[in-house]
Amino acid sequence: MTTHSDVEKARQRIADSVRRTPLVDLDPELVPDAASVRLKLEQSQHTGSFKARGAYNRVVSALAEGRIGEAGVVAASGGNAGMAVAHAASRHGVPARVYVPANAPAFKQAKLRELGAEVVAVGEVYADAYRAAVKDVEENGAVFCHAYDQPEMCAGNGTLGAELLEQTEGELDTVLLAVGGGGLMAGVAAALESRARVVGVEPTGIPTLHTALAEGGPTDVAVSGVAKDSLGATRLGEIAYEVATRTGVRSVLLDDEHIVAARKYLWQRYRLVVEHGTAAALGALFAGAYRPTEGERIAVVLCGANTDLTDLA
Repeated sequence: MTTHSDVEKARQRIADSVRRTPLVDLDPELVPDAASVRLKLEQSQHTGSFKARGAYNRVVSALAEGRIGEAGVVAASGGNAGMAVAHAASRHGVPARVYVPANAPAFKQAKLRELGAEVVAVGEVYADAYRAAVKDVEENGAVFCHAYDQPEMCAGNGTLGAELLEQTEGELDTVLLAVGGGGLMAGVAAALESRARVVGVEPTGIPTLHTALAEGGPTDVAVSGVAKDSLGATRLGEIAYEVATRTGVRSVLLDDEHIVAARKYLWQRYRLVVEHGTAAALGALFAGAYRPTEGERIAVVLCGANTDLTDLA
């Protein structure tokens, strides 16, 4: 379980470690029914994604409790979570080893090494890397940093929601954000519980939240489409499911063509570089997958920017 109280504790713990990211207005004529649509530029966070928040909370918590030894920390990641863990570990002089699928983007693997992590490529999907990382932890005693289904990770990610509420002075009705494993959604929904609603946006090719809500619990799904490098978890996390059902998080699905269009729009109109998975949150508005009510005050989380730039021209 992750609660508002957990998020507030995380916020105090990592206040000096993470960036307070900007909030900017979307052109009002683009979503005329809404009173306002604001973009939370979390892609400008350390290592280019929100995951730095959770990683810092996990590493700092484990250090404070004396649980990190010579084996350091281990993560399994397609890229973003691993980079966040590597960054947080390096700032605290902790060894980090990151397991990635063999087909993880080369530039993400290179960045992991640049951040000082040992990179181990295993299998073809995140689940393969995850199993190898768990085996490493069992054999060597490292502290495992789960990409999304861990209380410290979710609470740390939730500091984004607390920050949003402060930046909008409480004038916030709805937050749209992309969902893969659900670590961001879980934290933000916990932070905003009874204050604002959260809508999870997912590619039709990776419907982890949608399927979990329909089936009554996290269920394995196939992974495909343009956003699989960042939203490619095969199932929603247990924490995310608990928070989603407790707080009433909605799921909306979006086709790849709308994700691609939203990503290009952000670059062409605002010169904002984001991942395909990130663009899904805004694409839900443009495609009509989420239709705001009259006067609704919306924030759209742009959660990551670790992407190949060659297809943005």
